[in-house]
Amino acid sequence: METNRTTSDFVINHGLRPEHRAPAARGYWRAFATKLRYPLGPEAKAVAFIEGVLDPDYAISALSDTGAFLGVAGFRSHSGSFIGGDIKDLAAVYGWVGGTLRGVLVSVLERKVEDGTLLMDGIFVEPEARGRGVGTALLHAIEDHAVSAKLQRIRLDVIDINPRARSLYEREGFRERSVMSLGILSRIFGFSHATEMTKRI
Repeated sequence: METNRTTSDFVINHGLRPEHRAPAARGYWRAFATKLRYPLGPEAKAVAFIEGVLDPDYAISALSDTGAFLGVAGFRSHSGSFIGGDIKDLAAVYGWVGGTLRGVLVSVLERKVEDGTLLMDGIFVEPEARGRGVGTALLHAIEDHAVSAKLQRIRLDVIDINPRARSLYEREGFRERSVMSLGILSRIFGFSHATEMTKRI
């Protein structure tokens, strides 16, 4: 695992340690449960699915100076993504009927990977690590990775019920590109619209 950045009390690493798959899956669910509650809930099955399909090669993680998991930033490219999976993976957890229905709902949230763009695939910080600059450090590491991959921009999406995250992205130079409204589907996903934000690098 390649060390990217070191601070006074945490380290940013490329990848995800095997022992951190479970806490990363739980943290991902906790961070995105509002919009994933119907596509992937209940919680136990959602966490099992996420843990089974996450790919450490598309993650940058934050660790304490003692090695404890503090958070992760996932990304997506044409070759793979942090949280992947297909209908077979869904069926393995929810059965074929439940997996198929959930696959249809998940497809509503799918985003196309554009050439020259690193697509963020979720970022979160564990509750006990918030306020220490971990989220900002993860974003900086994502930017470093995009630069090393010779990409031109980073893209992420932030939902309307998460203004704190949007403020962080704006401080880091991300700008609004477009807004997607869910319309009647907002009752299913728990938010009304998602804003696409990009940053040129």
